[in-house]
Amino acid sequence: MTVQKGVTRPASPRHVRGERIKDEVYRQMFLLEESRPSAEMGLALALLRAWIAADSKPASDEERDWLKKISAICLEMIEAALQAGGAVHPCVQ
Repeated sequence: MTVQKGVTRPASPRHVRGERIKDEVYRQMFLLEESRPSAEMGLALALLRAWIAADSKPASDEERDWLKKISAICLEMIEAALQAGGAVHPCVQ
Protein backbone atom coordinates (compact mmCIF):
# COMPACT_ATOMS: atom_id res chain seq x y z
CA MET A 1 0.00 0.00 0.00
CA THR A 2 1.37 3.39 -0.96
CA VAL A 3 1.05 6.48 1.17
CA GLN A 4 -0.36 9.40 -0.77
CA LYS A 5 1.14 12.77 -0.03
CA GLY A 6 -0.97 15.88 -0.12
CA VAL A 7 -4.23 14.06 0.54
CA THR A 8 -6.20 15.76 3.26
CA ARG A 9 -9.30 14.70 5.05
CA PRO A 10 -12.35 16.88 4.75
CA ALA A 11 -12.79 19.14 7.74
CA SER A 12 -15.28 17.96 10.31
CA PRO A 13 -18.40 20.09 10.83
CA ARG A 14 -17.20 20.79 14.38
CA HIS A 15 -13.86 22.09 13.10
CA VAL A 16 -15.53 24.23 10.43
CA ARG A 17 -17.90 25.74 13.01
CA GLY A 18 -14.98 26.47 15.34
CA GLU A 19 -13.11 28.25 12.56
CA ARG A 20 -16.19 30.30 11.68
CA ILE A 21 -16.52 31.39 15.30
CA LYS A 22 -12.84 32.38 15.42
CA ASP A 23 -13.23 34.32 12.17
CA GLU A 24 -16.22 36.20 13.58
CA VAL A 25 -14.35 37.15 16.77
CA TYR A 26 -11.33 38.37 14.78
CA ARG A 27 -13.57 40.27 12.35
CA GLN A 28 -15.26 42.05 15.25
CA MET A 29 -11.86 42.86 16.79
CA PHE A 30 -10.82 44.56 13.55
CA LEU A 31 -14.06 46.51 13.41
CA LEU A 32 -13.45 47.73 16.95
CA GLU A 33 -9.90 48.76 16.05
CA GLU A 34 -11.38 50.80 13.19
CA SER A 35 -13.69 52.54 15.69
CA ARG A 36 -16.82 51.39 13.91
CA PRO A 37 -20.10 52.31 15.62
CA SER A 38 -21.38 49.64 17.99
CA ALA A 39 -18.27 47.52 17.46
CA GLU A 40 -17.98 46.96 21.22
CA MET A 41 -21.35 45.24 21.27
CA GLY A 42 -20.52 43.22 18.17
CA LEU A 43 -17.34 41.92 19.75
CA ALA A 44 -19.06 41.16 23.03
CA LEU A 45 -21.76 39.19 21.21
CA ALA A 46 -19.19 37.26 19.18
CA LEU A 47 -17.40 36.29 22.40
CA LEU A 48 -20.65 35.18 24.00
CA ARG A 49 -21.47 33.07 20.95
CA ALA A 50 -18.01 31.50 21.15
CA TRP A 51 -18.43 30.60 24.83
CA ILE A 52 -21.91 29.18 24.23
CA ALA A 53 -20.60 27.10 21.33
CA ALA A 54 -17.73 25.86 23.50
CA ASP A 55 -20.18 24.77 26.19
CA SER A 56 -22.58 23.11 23.77
CA LYS A 57 -20.00 20.71 22.38
CA PRO A 58 -16.94 19.05 23.79
CA ALA A 59 -14.24 21.54 22.88
CA SER A 60 -10.63 20.62 22.54
CA ASP A 61 -8.09 22.00 24.98
CA GLU A 62 -6.64 24.06 22.15
CA GLU A 63 -10.00 25.71 21.45
CA ARG A 64 -10.60 26.47 25.13
CA ASP A 65 -7.08 27.89 25.52
CA TRP A 66 -7.64 30.15 22.51
CA LEU A 67 -10.98 31.31 23.87
CA LYS A 68 -9.56 32.12 27.30
CA LYS A 69 -6.64 34.03 25.79
CA ILE A 70 -8.67 35.95 23.22
CA SER A 71 -11.41 36.85 25.71
CA ALA A 72 -8.95 38.68 27.95
CA ILE A 73 -7.63 40.64 24.97
CA CYS A 74 -11.13 41.44 23.72
CA LEU A 75 -12.30 42.63 27.12
CA GLU A 76 -9.37 45.03 27.32
CA MET A 77 -10.21 46.32 23.84
CA ILE A 78 -13.87 46.82 24.73
CA GLU A 79 -13.02 48.61 27.98
CA ALA A 80 -10.52 50.89 26.24
CA ALA A 81 -13.00 51.75 23.49
CA LEU A 82 -15.74 52.54 25.98
CA GLN A 83 -13.44 54.74 28.05
CA ALA A 84 -12.09 56.53 24.96
CA GLY A 85 -15.64 57.25 23.83
CA GLY A 86 -16.42 58.89 27.15
CA ALA A 87 -19.01 56.28 28.04
CA VAL A 88 -17.88 54.31 31.03
CA HIS A 89 -20.17 51.40 31.68
CA PRO A 90 -20.84 50.74 35.39
CA CYS A 91 -19.28 47.27 35.06
CA VAL A 92 -16.09 48.71 33.60
CA GLN A 93 -14.12 50.15 36.49
